[in-house]
Amino acid sequence: MRLRDVTLDDVDAYVRMRCDPVMMAELGGPVPREGIEDKVARDVRTVESGEGWIKIVTPDDSDEPMGHITLWSHTDHGDRMTEMGWMVLPEYQGRGVGKWGVRTVLDRAAADGRWGRVNAFPGVNNGPSNGICRSLGFTFPGPVEIDENGELIVLNHWTINPS
Repeated sequence: MRLRDVTLDDVDAYVRMRCDPVMMAELGGPVPREGIEDKVARDVRTVESGEGWIKIVTPDDSDEPMGHITLWSHTDHGDRMTEMGWMVLPEYQGRGVGKWGVRTVLDRAAADGRWGRVNAFPGVNNGPSNGICRSLGFTFPGPVEIDENGELIVLNHWTINPS
């Protein structure tokens, strides 16, 4: 497997990940199809500016998206926070794609040195993503409630210092 930066050609993968009710069940529900092109364009600009990493996981011999891994910093209640998220398309789930991608991005973040402590927030019932956090050495401060478009959702909060 390999990682590449998100491109404007990744709209279909975003639709399959973000507009799918099953994939988004614990993340506030699917997002509307309208606006996905704008989201991909914003992500491409984020990568180009160096403000965040949005990596598409692909097979070694293809650009076909298998999923994506993201790493970005933002302000949360006045504090700077680095957050990581990932999604794997259904046909690639259970094959180690997510774990490989998260481990690879964490290794790159450690080498880069600018990200500091990384936080991840998988759904409380997302066994595979919580398992990735557990197996890669994240610590578990506990569940958190987050307002997602006016709806409170409960997520597990995991944290790791990649260095």
